[in-house]
Amino acid sequence: MSSQPQVFDHRMTVLGTDDAFVAAAVPFLTHALDSPGEPPPVAVAAPDKLDLLRDALGADAKSAVLLPHADWYTGSAANAVAQAAGYLAAHAGPGGRIHLLMEPVWNGRAGRSPRESAEWIRYEALANLLFAPLATTALCVYDTRTAGPALIAEARRAHPDTDVYEDPVRLTAELDCVPLPPPPADARTLSGADAEAVRAWAGGGGLPAADAELFALAVTEAAAALGPLDRVRLWGEAPACVCELHSARRVGDPLAGFVPPDTGELEPGQGLWYARQVCAYVDVRDDATGATVRLQYG
Repeated sequence: MSSQPQVFDHRMTVLGTDDAFVAAAVPFLTHALDSPGEPPPVAVAAPDKLDLLRDALGADAKSAVLLPHADWYTGSAANAVAQAAGYLAAHAGPGGRIHLLMEPVWNGRAGRSPRESAEWIRYEALANLLFAPLATTALCVYDTRTAGPALIAEARRAHPDTDVYEDPVRLTAELDCVPLPPPPADARTLSGADAEAVRAWAGGGGLPAADAELFALAVTEAAAALGPLDRVRLWGEAPACVCELHSARRVGDPLAGFVPPDTGELEPGQGLWYARQVCAYVDVRDDATGATVRLQYG
């Protein structure tokens, strides 16, 4: 699979002061405000940055949508895909036309560990494919006061306006080259992805009943998308309950589980989408024997 021709205008800005943020953000938003027929631009950023925008935009601030980033980025990177897709479907102009200024919570969940940051870099890379057909203009904000240099260096590889941009498929494949930790010796083996067995095991491991139900459904939906399984293993304790599925059939698609259903309802074969929405992590690894899919609830 290769990159699609780009309509989606995906940019990044790296800054380290309030003045630099205002200098980058205000022209971006006012360009949208001055464009006839374009929907109100959206700024998703830290609350202190939104205050700066209100002051700088003055009366125009009422015509922009200013959202605290912790209210937008409320879960995993896969949840952010769903949030963006839903917002564009409801509010973008013809062809997806809208301006979005985006700042994930780099000093919160998105930057809390190398693994979590890798998930967000994956999101940044795959956005170039997921939103390629849309006339959306996105400016991603990286503030050196909250985002570290290693993260910023990786993010540059996910943005087409840099001189180190990598094909999204190549970059995500590189992320997937990192080996998964081996299952513990005491991992429980199941004969299949039985919802009741997974639910009972997760509940016994400390997940509340509602969470155990969600996890079991995520496992069974992912299993249905993968086809016949030859291995199912469970381990961990709440909230980090893990189920590993192995199928003799490779997944093969870096976008698997990231493309929202067209109708808003889960469609056949989209169990990985549901699993990514429910679980904190869904790791997919193709190899010579098929595919390993590891779901971690929390």
